[in-house]
Amino acid sequence: MSPGKTLQPVLKMKVDELFLRWLSEDATQRLLHECLRAVQAPQGAPNVAVSADAAMPAPAPGGPGPPAAPAAPGPRPEPHSRRTRRPAVRRGGRGCAEVQTWPELQGTPGLSVGGIPTFYFPRGRPVGPVSKDGAIRAVETAFALLPLQRARLEDMGNVAKACGCPLYWKGPLFYRAGGRRGGSVSVHTFVAMWRRILQDCHDEEARFLHLLASPGCDFLEQEDFVPFLQDVVESHPGLAFLKEAPEFHSCYITTVVARLEEEADLSLTSGLFCYEHVYVIYCTFRELDTDCDLLLGNCDLARHRDHAISDKMIDRIFSGAVMRDRTAQRAGKMSYEDFVWFLLSEEDKTTPTSIEYWFRCMDLDGDGALSAFELEFFYEEQSRRLRSLDVEPLPFPDCLCQMLDLVRPRTQGRITLGDLKRCRLLAPIFFDTFFNVDKYLDREQHEQLALPGDGDGPELSDWDRFAAAEYRLLVAEEAAAQLWEDGLVLDGGGVGVGDGAEKRGWSTTSCGGGAPGDVSNLRGLSSYYSEESGKAGEVGPVRGVGLE
Repeated sequence: MSPGKTLQPVLKMKVDELFLRWLSEDATQRLLHECLRAVQAPQGAPNVAVSADAAMPAPAPGGPGPPAAPAAPGPRPEPHSRRTRRPAVRRGGRGCAEVQTWPELQGTPGLSVGGIPTFYFPRGRPVGPVSKDGAIRAVETAFALLPLQRARLEDMGNVAKACGCPLYWKGPLFYRAGGRRGGSVSVHTFVAMWRRILQDCHDEEARFLHLLASPGCDFLEQEDFVPFLQDVVESHPGLAFLKEAPEFHSCYITTVVARLEEEADLSLTSGLFCYEHVYVIYCTFRELDTDCDLLLGNCDLARHRDHAISDKMIDRIFSGAVMRDRTAQRAGKMSYEDFVWFLLSEEDKTTPTSIEYWFRCMDLDGDGALSAFELEFFYEEQSRRLRSLDVEPLPFPDCLCQMLDLVRPRTQGRITLGDLKRCRLLAPIFFDTFFNVDKYLDREQHEQLALPGDGDGPELSDWDRFAAAEYRLLVAEEAAAQLWEDGLVLDGGGVGVGDGAEKRGWSTTSCGGGAPGDVSNLRGLSSYYSEESGKAGEVGPVRGVGLE
């Protein structure tokens, strides 16, 4: 592939092909004609039911129409009542849709069409009449202890506890009540806001969503998390050392938000707020970002793990198949946010989201299945790289048989996303076979090792093992680099602290237009914090941050 050219997804071409095929079918043409006649019917004429069965012939002019659907139970509504009563959609004979009203259900709470109990509660299931007076009195008592009954952000911890909320909801509570404008919140403003939330939101999830989301929105965007996480960084005891490095706050917040947005199931994710993980991701990014512009190009990303990933896969990543930052992607670059999920997906291919990531990269035509052509496309380069290492690769037909036996797809010869998710523990073997030569050889050489779960103790994910190993390596490198520069001396007991060590701290230097400093400066933070643990030269207690 010539430089500057990248593979482009052809999903639109496949969709257009399928649409034209559907549009040219006879049954589709008959259905469209029925819909057109219904639209062109004179106003005031009886409604013509459009059959969902495309094969049903249209009634002849003047002939009898299709049999009428059974009448709805209850009295037939008057014509003028259609504007005031809620209509319900009911299925008639042969798939016909009719609009009926159910006057006997009007005003009946908790029931929907046909007397079926309500089963969808977007703001939590109501547990019955809840007295808000007790909750409001607790909030007023907390405000009574404050000067002028006004709360600043640092006072909101006690207010959050009075509301029965977790401690680190204090920031969202403060900002939702308007504290950003005046720097403080009055008891009357906060009580009015909290009363509305208790009235409309019936569980913790709905209340948290309401506090963080923009007014009028029922979903969260990336920027909605920033004030919440900024308060965590500034007030959590486990992150107190970051107060000396405000330039690193945005990196921490960006990394956590990227993981929040991409994780399929947060309950299965460990170390979401862990500083150690953020530190490893950022240092890995900085080692690749040689020009310090916070963007990576093809050549930069290809250097990851000493060119372990094939060039075809690197080109596929930059084609836009998995990138979210379209501005950077159009410029042929990868942003830090996209790199966060690239690294998570590369180092742990067993998670649902990482399987989706690599499946979308390998699905060249976007038809939702991996064919033998697509697998051979990636395996060709893998074979060449194996031969360059004096390793004889399997012929592609043999490799294909092995992968089909590994995945056991439901449709012979076509591997779908669902097939890979059903065997997620084997997904790393499948993906590494086609585009990661180092991990492929490593698995081939250690295939006799015990399977996951055979050891004692809690089982760690692939990402947890990678992050722990990389963090120890980074700390060791920093300790060696700072050995003479910061006054550290080696004695019989290990690493001691010299006279200049108290000046160590972490400071970020400018790097290309005000960007954060280089990796060597950033790594000073790890050794600095290891002193805080009371044991020089060891990793400090920043293993994770709990927000309970």
